[in-house]
Amino acid sequence: MSSRRRFILGSLAVGAALVVGWGVLPARQRLQGSRPLPFEPGQSVFSGWLKIAADGSVIVQTPKSEMGQGVHTALAMVLADELDADWATVRVEHPPLDAIYNNQAMMIDGLPFHPDSMGMVKQLSAWLTAKSMREFGLQVTGGSSSLKDLWLPMREAGASARAMLLAAAAAQWGVKPEDCTVRAGVVGHPSGKTATFGALATAAAQMPLPETVVLKNPGQFSLVGKPMRRIEAATKGNGRAVFGLDLQLPNMLFASVRMCPTLGGKVEAFDAGGAQALSGVKKVLQVAGHHGGAAGVAVIADSPWLALKALAEVKVRWNETAGAASLSSPAALDSLASVLDNDEGLAYFTQGAVDDAFRTAARTVRAEYRAPWLAHMPLEPSNCTVQFDEDKATVWVPTQVPGLARRAAALVLGLPSEAVTVNVQFLGGSFGRRLEVDFVGQAAEIARAMPGVPVQTFWSRAEDTQHDFYRPACVSRWEAAVDGQGRLTGVRSVSAGQAIVPEVLSRLFGVYGGPLDKTASEGAFDQPYEWPAARIAHANVALPIPVGFWRSVGHSHHAFFKESFVDECAAALGQDAVAFRLGLLKNHPRHVAVLRLAAERAGWGTPLAPAPDGVKKARGVALHQSFGSIVAQVVEASVAADKTIRVHRVVAAVDCGTPVNPNHIAQQMESAVVYGLSAALYGEITLEKGRVQQSNFHDYGLLRIDSCPEIETHIIPSVSHPEGMGEPGLPPIAPALASALFALTGQRLRALPLQLA
Repeated sequence: MSSRRRFILGSLAVGAALVVGWGVLPARQRLQGSRPLPFEPGQSVFSGWLKIAADGSVIVQTPKSEMGQGVHTALAMVLADELDADWATVRVEHPPLDAIYNNQAMMIDGLPFHPDSMGMVKQLSAWLTAKSMREFGLQVTGGSSSLKDLWLPMREAGASARAMLLAAAAAQWGVKPEDCTVRAGVVGHPSGKTATFGALATAAAQMPLPETVVLKNPGQFSLVGKPMRRIEAATKGNGRAVFGLDLQLPNMLFASVRMCPTLGGKVEAFDAGGAQALSGVKKVLQVAGHHGGAAGVAVIADSPWLALKALAEVKVRWNETAGAASLSSPAALDSLASVLDNDEGLAYFTQGAVDDAFRTAARTVRAEYRAPWLAHMPLEPSNCTVQFDEDKATVWVPTQVPGLARRAAALVLGLPSEAVTVNVQFLGGSFGRRLEVDFVGQAAEIARAMPGVPVQTFWSRAEDTQHDFYRPACVSRWEAAVDGQGRLTGVRSVSAGQAIVPEVLSRLFGVYGGPLDKTASEGAFDQPYEWPAARIAHANVALPIPVGFWRSVGHSHHAFFKESFVDECAAALGQDAVAFRLGLLKNHPRHVAVLRLAAERAGWGTPLAPAPDGVKKARGVALHQSFGSIVAQVVEASVAADKTIRVHRVVAAVDCGTPVNPNHIAQQMESAVVYGLSAALYGEITLEKGRVQQSNFHDYGLLRIDSCPEIETHIIPSVSHPEGMGEPGLPPIAPALASALFALTGQRLRALPLQLA
């Protein structure tokens, strides 16, 4: 026994030493991939990020998925700026999978540390995470991390290629590289000699990558910081852009699916006679659930319309005895609240003697808040095209996770991952839905039934709505301690809801993710307010409702809870909502600047003119930090005679680090405000006996163009590292609107969607 114990301890010590030793080694480079980029005649490869063609075309590799956020343009701008390329010659490609494209920033941001924490543990964790993701991570677009993740690799790739072009020109001309210049895709020398990138590309690509490069300082940027048009905008405007559902291939077949309406249910039996009698129907088959997805039946046919028509003829008997069959959403939400009666949750943030603050408090402020399950509702429903050819397969899919999509198809088809080629299409929206691969595994299973031909599997809007991975519902209780002088002395918060990360890890990899999930409490524990004492916690609750990442994830509801409570505290203490927040931000000048800018541009504290119909308008405010960016929003709203809530104007201020493309920042703020208002006013998934009740936009509302407010975006100048922008504009909008509604009506709306009594 003793020798066995020594062996185990000795093995652990060796393993720990290896991990530490590996951890202190330099991080591997992110410029050259494990295999050369594929290229066409006349193209020269400079790194895993760049090719230059003989005609002068600068072909930037953009491994992030384009789903409307403008990431292809922003990344190309960063590389082209350091390269000093002519922007008119720049185009983008989606490269093959490679470890150099693995997302490091998203995983580092997922570590459960407070943004103000700068300790050694946080720094070491971030370092080891970055190294691990470079070797074993995922190529993923999410977490508003794309620009943050690739800011440095793109700059280094551009600067390296620039140095190689200079070296090639200098060698041809017999001059020193440092005497040459680059401007708009042309290398020049004081002697008058010039050469275009295209003319130098072949020779330059043979030069070794420089060991070190000098990057531009912000004052030297020629593209970064300018409001540039989206690089793919023209193709989307004229219809040439190919989204997943636009794909057309020779001999392509189409499959549509109907899945069990009860969450977790299965197919008991089905009668395909009516469908198979229709001319053009190729096959009717039963399909399993993949990676947390639902089981059902599919029809393969010559056209999408025929597939849908035939699917309606299939008679299915469902086995609906799953665990969710007795579940209704009101009872499920009540069960979350009941958890808080006895569970103080896992603390994500503690500071000071919070129990003492409440024990000696002269009075307390308390509130309970609720948020429902939400669907993603991208305009393009789930789809995936697969061609299976015995020992290989090709997948065309709008996805945020091409590596996981390849793995999902390979598992179903019994192929090694290397035998599956993934072509990432434009995404017609996502908001986190296409971080999942259930529909990819399903499409591969369907295509396996028709080897040799491409089969496009597509979902109807109803199937997409009723078989989503939903934003978790959450119940949160906040309380504040106030002393005899009317000063805030402490806060406590505990929330209850499903944890996303453990469920995702389980359905994708079959592993348990543990109880700690930053997304469960983000937006509550990781905020800048300088509480005198605090405890912020969350209790994980297991429910048979599939949940996943939804735009801004935990921030989407915790910002509503936290900012609504800050507003309640300000009112209880008789203070202005902006002034009260400023008093909690004395050591956070960036947050102060954002809040003041939004308040000033909105005219905070000045009288508001009535709405066009003469009813009173009021303002509300919220401040929130997420994905590295700080956003403050001021909402102007009114309530019509029939109690319809109307938002007239949203003034937003943001500090997102270096503003690479102000156009994108404004567009993403507008998108987040519209999407966030849709959720705040209408968004709700309800269940009855395990069945999702919503099916389309008629019963899951979106903000319509006639209700869209005027949206202003004001950007704080910065030269710091770029931060996220796709999601940070969403969290503040619901609490800012609730704040305005309180000013108008005196009603504290503590549940989403917002509905006046």
